[in-house]
Amino acid sequence: MIAIIDYGAGNIKSVINAFKFLGHECVLLSEPGSLKEHSHIVLPGVGAFGEAMKKLKFNGMDEAIKEAVKSGKAFIGICLGMQLLFEKSFEFGEHEGLSLLPGEVVKFDEAKFDRPLKIPHVGWNTLEFKQNSPLRSGLKELEYLYFVHSYHVVCDDKFALAKTTYGYEFTSAVQHENLFGFQPHPEKSHEVGLKILENFARL
Repeated sequence: MIAIIDYGAGNIKSVINAFKFLGHECVLLSEPGSLKEHSHIVLPGVGAFGEAMKKLKFNGMDEAIKEAVKSGKAFIGICLGMQLLFEKSFEFGEHEGLSLLPGEVVKFDEAKFDRPLKIPHVGWNTLEFKQNSPLRSGLKELEYLYFVHSYHVVCDDKFALAKTTYGYEFTSAVQHENLFGFQPHPEKSHEVGLKILENFARL
């Protein structure tokens, strides 16, 4: 059974529906001790980085997540959930993240854009895979997924599973051993997104 962490940070219903559509049972968890009982864990998220971290720390879910990843459980962060995997974010101040991966979360730098673009980055865009991964099984090197975000991750390329261009190229998916993250929303990205979630469930 797949555990979805419920900490009041949005997009949970659509994630549940996606896994159910694929035929996988999932359960919402808000108590940190419950993570030990599940082999696959999803950290969703929509909203502000600092507020999300505050909610995770409130009952010790942040430490439970770190232990779950350290123990080798399959773990995926989606959208804000991916950003939380990193050391810090500069969204509305500077906030400490889960520090499961080295790197930081910054706002799109419009000064680097090659043409005027709207922030947030909303809509369908290409995700170009840069590495092999069990989560890209059955997918092409270039796929379209659905994005909604104003901030993006900056990290070493060795963690970059995929990149996307919006004004300039940025890391849009990450992986390290049993840890994965996607900036776009697989649960809102039709067949391609469902394939990513199916690959994750089969790890």
